Amino acid sequence: MTANGEGHVRRTKKPWPEKRKGPVLLRRDQVETETTDQRLLDTTGPTDWLHTDPWRVLRITSEFVEGFGALAKLPTAISVFGSARTKVDSPEYQAGVDIGRALAEAGYAVITGGGPGAMEAANKGAVEADGLSVGLGIELPFEQGLNEYVDLGLNFRYFFVRKTMFVKYSQGFVVLPGGLGTLDELFEALTLVQTRKVTRFPVILFGSAYWGGLVEWLKSTLVAQGKASPEDLDLFHVTDDVADVLKILEEARKPQGTPA
Repeated sequence: MTANGEGHVRRTKKPWPEKRKGPVLLRRDQVETETTDQRLLDTTGPTDWLHTDPWRVLRITSEFVEGFGALAKLPTAISVFGSARTKVDSPEYQAGVDIGRALAEAGYAVITGGGPGAMEAANKGAVEADGLSVGLGIELPFEQGLNEYVDLGLNFRYFFVRKTMFVKYSQGFVVLPGGLGTLDELFEALTLVQTRKVTRFPVILFGSAYWGGLVEWLKSTLVAQGKASPEDLDLFHVTDDVADVLKILEEARKPQGTPA
């Protein structure tokens, strides 16, 4: 564009081809000669479009719709995370059962990833207390399916859709000892709260012996080197007491300024 002496802007013709497809801008060799309608109505064309990103958007949308529809009427719910490799005869498994049972007895629905190990334990505890046991599974090469204690279950293809369901329908996270998947959920939750992308909710690390090294690293390295603020350490709680879990959750539900 150039300006003449009267201050008017005169548009010059671009030296490259340009085309718009809705919100998409195409230039130079990205410009296509056919139209979207042409491809839609062409019954003799290739079927590769069934496997391209625009088609996947519909599948993604359907997962959101199914998830929102199935979970919209959940009562107040708490998500419990933990390792799928937790052994049934381990103290960590028993802790999961105890937490699931206590949450259900307190009137919470219990949401897990629906798998074995610590997830199964929390679902089992919820069922034993006649609570609502929810499992949000994910398609994986080594997936073992939803555990037998899930009463309301959904299986997702996409991690980000599943994560949205955890955050949208949970009023708190309880994190049992776990691996990379558990850490992923933990730090995503902390990041969302820290950046105020979600209304603050309690994040509880259960098992001080397991989580102690991580907490110490956060203090001595992350905060000490200025990569996080000291206040960020207040975004989570560490406990070994199931009763303390319930207390933290109840305190978080009180309106701000309400006496303890």
